[in-house]
Amino acid sequence: MVGRMWEWLRGKTPLVDAFLAAPLVFFSLPGFLSGAYGMSFVQYAVVTVGLLLPLVLRRTFPRTVFAVIALVSCVQWLADVVPLPANIALFMGLYTVTAGFTLRWGIAAALVVETGAVMSTYSYSREFGDGRSSFVMLTVMIAGVWLLGLHMRTRRAYLRSLEERAERLERERDAEVKMAMAAERAGIARELHDVVAHNVSVIVVQADGASYAIEHDVDRAKQALEAISTTGRYALGEMRRLLGVLREDDDAGAYAPQPGVAELDDLVGQVRASGLPVTFEVAGTPPDLSQGRQLTVFRIVQEALTNTLKHGGPRVSATVRLDYRWDAVEIKVDDDGRGAAAADDGRGHGLMGMRERAAVYGGTVRAAPRAGGGFEVQARIPTGENE
Repeated sequence: MVGRMWEWLRGKTPLVDAFLAAPLVFFSLPGFLSGAYGMSFVQYAVVTVGLLLPLVLRRTFPRTVFAVIALVSCVQWLADVVPLPANIALFMGLYTVTAGFTLRWGIAAALVVETGAVMSTYSYSREFGDGRSSFVMLTVMIAGVWLLGLHMRTRRAYLRSLEERAERLERERDAEVKMAMAAERAGIARELHDVVAHNVSVIVVQADGASYAIEHDVDRAKQALEAISTTGRYALGEMRRLLGVLREDDDAGAYAPQPGVAELDDLVGQVRASGLPVTFEVAGTPPDLSQGRQLTVFRIVQEALTNTLKHGGPRVSATVRLDYRWDAVEIKVDDDGRGAAAADDGRGHGLMGMRERAAVYGGTVRAAPRAGGGFEVQARIPTGENE
């Protein structure tokens, strides 16, 4: 309820300003009733209304209101009218201009009021005696109001800077979230490409073999169909694991672990079962690799073998070699197939995905035809966290 009232009042600036000027009307009432200050009721009312009425628009048109009040005060001085309680409106106008505008405007407003103090002191000291004490008091009041307005202007500027900083941080956070989402989508796209491209290639090879052997060798056709079934189930499991990441409300528990270097034997066995002879060699002692690096090694080998299945041609064989060094894992996958002579439809993302995976860990990938035929993929994945 209080919050709604405050929001409503913030939109009714003239009403609030009128409320804040009400005490000056109250202080001016005795002059209306007693006819003090040596003025008639009409004269007193005209000067008081001329000084107080503009305050209703004090924050809507600050400089205009201050100029009007200063002009009325000047006419009041020229008409030899003594200072009234309503002349406090000058101080309210001074505060508003100083708090709401630049330092130059604040200084200009203070000089205008100080000029009025000098004029009134000079004029009325002849009637009331020595006016030095009055002048000092007025100057102190002017300085106090000016400093208060300056403080409020500085505070408001500080609060605005905090709000702008909060908005900027919020925009930066949103941008970082979008970048993270884009990176996650790119990572999922790479994973889906690796899973689908490899397993579908194996399924296609096995299906071609089954269709050829079904009339001549039923047992081999059955083996090919069993390999298709196994590969399809594995691909489904991998895709469910990847798509499960996108389920925001799925709290069913951990998904199957991502493959690593330990699963390379199964990968090679799967490729061999599809009809591609593969030699798998390991040199050195495997270091303690992070899961991300292990997945990168696995996917690079998988993609290289998939390309051999797709583009190597008939009677092709491949060799996979892992060389564990003290600072990196070196991967080499080559084949004796058609190499650069293989047709390229221009829609593959495998080599790009391998390079992107390796670059995450500061690694490199080189893929090119071999001299004398075939194709070769070489990759180096640093094992140090600072590389």
